[in-house]
Amino acid sequence: MIKKWFLGLSLGTSLIVLSACGGADESIENENTQPETEQQAPSGGENAAQPEMPEPDLEGVPEVVAEVNGEEVSKEEFETAYTGQFQQAAMQAQMSGQEIDQDQLKNQLAESMVGQKLLVQEAENQELTASNEEVDETLEQLAQQNGLESKDEFLTALSEQGMAEDEVMSQVETQVKVDQLIAEAAGDTKPSNEELKAAYEQVKAQQEQMGSEEELPAFDELKPELEEQVKMQKENEATQTLVAELREKGDVTINL
Repeated sequence: MIKKWFLGLSLGTSLIVLSACGGADESIENENTQPETEQQAPSGGENAAQPEMPEPDLEGVPEVVAEVNGEEVSKEEFETAYTGQFQQAAMQAQMSGQEIDQDQLKNQLAESMVGQKLLVQEAENQELTASNEEVDETLEQLAQQNGLESKDEFLTALSEQGMAEDEVMSQVETQVKVDQLIAEAAGDTKPSNEELKAAYEQVKAQQEQMGSEEELPAFDELKPELEEQVKMQKENEATQTLVAELREKGDVTINL
């Protein structure tokens, strides 16, 4: 599981927005609706039929899925990423009872991978560098997110799944550089109190719309989470703008 997560999000949360329809606004919604969904899942009763887990449809994927300024997105790397994305989508579909539009999912992933290539290329063009301290800090964060005690445990877990340390370090260095690129594009992302209150009201409205009887925590109690969400929203918006600018200037072809 760790390896799939790492490969899928190797460039951090800044890339999630490129493949998500709703962007950061959904992040707040999902954070607050997911527990409700998990509580509702068993309410269908033990006799409710569990839908069969679908399989990823990889038929017809071209050898070169996309070309980005002369750099290719290969069939192999696309299929690896798609399998991971599909598994997540299939689990969500099982809970919601909705069907997966695999053509849409493939196109979203292709767009996401194109955006990823553009960001990495721009980071290299700007000759950004990743210090040892920044790499270590990112590894520690990844370890914590995977429920591990240290970066050494994280590297060991990946090694056991066949991912060489050099490969991991290379991806983490790339992540650090892209994070620097996005931070520069986003500028000051510290939210104002008005923005936080607006985000809180949005969460409250979503909860009321869902008909949830669970009492929403007070504003001050949710403030740290709201700060993180608003900051992420600003970074996502900056990422979308930057990718659009790079794509406009670049030479991009998607072959799906």
